[in-house]
Amino acid sequence: MNTPRAWLASVAAALAVAVAPLAAQPSAEQPVPRTANGKPDLSGIWVATGAILLFEGQEAFAAARAADAAAGRPAGNTNETPPYKPEAEAQRQYYLSRQGIDDPMARCLLTGVPRINFRPLPFEIVQLPDRVIMLYEIHHAFRIIPTDGRPHPEDAEPSYLGESVGRWDGDTLVIDVTSFNTNTWLTGVGTIHTEDLRVTERYTRDSFDTIRYEVTMEDPAVLTRPWTLRETFRLRPGERIREYECIESNEDLQRFERLLQESRATERAR
Repeated sequence: MNTPRAWLASVAAALAVAVAPLAAQPSAEQPVPRTANGKPDLSGIWVATGAILLFEGQEAFAAARAADAAAGRPAGNTNETPPYKPEAEAQRQYYLSRQGIDDPMARCLLTGVPRINFRPLPFEIVQLPDRVIMLYEIHHAFRIIPTDGRPHPEDAEPSYLGESVGRWDGDTLVIDVTSFNTNTWLTGVGTIHTEDLRVTERYTRDSFDTIRYEVTMEDPAVLTRPWTLRETFRLRPGERIREYECIESNEDLQRFERLLQESRATERAR
């Protein structure tokens, strides 16, 4: 899992993104850049608004929300409890009771979609005429998403990030993702899914410095209905993707187990 040193290194890198000088911040009043074919250019380095709350504090978070409201954009993080079927919800509660010990990220497994987009680390979008490339700091992960009209490959094997194909719906990039394995969680602790998961992502560059992100997850085996989450990504000009270190440690996992047992014993003794 992430060692304290690795975790601190990741936080330090994210802090470097979040606390950039105000003078370096872009102005939302600048026009949305467009490519030669007229589509909004999503290129740039971005970070989820939730990371602003984590690293810059409540004041900056409130300012970001106020800017969204003034522009008529839906607020990010307007997220509900996952609409799980009873058996799946029971599994989620079990994982919650174990305080994240079973989290695939604790074993340095690749973070899946859409969870990878909510992490407090930057990612870069590179937009080309026939594809969009996403480069993530976390796990050094990447996605190559064709936008030339091709369908999903028939021989796609289940994977952590799934198989993505994109298309443009007006000024919104829509990405359809299928062919997932079951080694990831959707968002937080215990948000399980099956190989039947289908994810639809929508990226809309509402202003020069923001992308509105909406993601809908469909998995009839565990969800009672489609589950939609929203977030806002903020532009971080001048930043770069840094090295990410994740080291699994069985000793740390055993330590977490022991601490959890001790915590429960203390609660029972009260």
